[in-house]
Parts: sequence; structure tokens; C-alpha cells
Amino acid sequence: MSGDEYVYDEASGEWVPASQLAAAGSADDAVEVRDSVGNILADGDQVTLIKDLTVKGAGQTLKRGTLIKSIRLTGDPQEIDCKYEGIKGLVLRAEFVRKR
Repeated sequence: MSGDEYVYDEASGEWVPASQLAAAGSADDAVEVRDSVGNILADGDQVTLIKDLTVKGAGQTLKRGTLIKSIRLTGDPQEIDCKYEGIKGLVLRAEFVRKR
């Protein structure tokens, strides 16, 4: 018998090796995020705004063409997390950006 730990998989109702369950879980967790023209976005990409956006709570407007560096993907296929000077916790909709 191998030294692998077994974990109960609620989806299948069977005991499976932990390594097999982890590999299957990581494949399911991959969320495909696309920008306004259909390009696939990844963590660390740079994006450009395609529309003027008013940022709620910050009292600022981000102008069309603004470059946003080093985005992070969230679990939601329509939202990206990013940093911009002077604005903390900025989350943008993927439909308003284009990959650079």
C-alpha cells in the first residue's frame, strides 16, 4: 500500500488519494477572464481603460486610456483587482479594459 493519504470526495462519494483530489480541484478553479475584445487576462497583465470610469468613494474619474499595471484575478470572471495610485482596493469590470 502506498503512503498516500486518502480524502473523502463529496462530489463522487468515494475515497480518493489526496494528490488526485488536489490536482482535480486546481483544474476546476481556473477561471477564464476575458477583456472587452476577448483576450484572456492573467495575473500580472497590464490593461488600458476603454471608457472614462467614475470611482465610487474616491471622488476621482479614471480617464479613457489610463494604464493599469499588474492586475490580479479574482474568483469572478467579470472582475479584476488592481492598484492605482491614490485609490485603495480598486476592482474593475473586465468589460471596461483592454489587454495591453
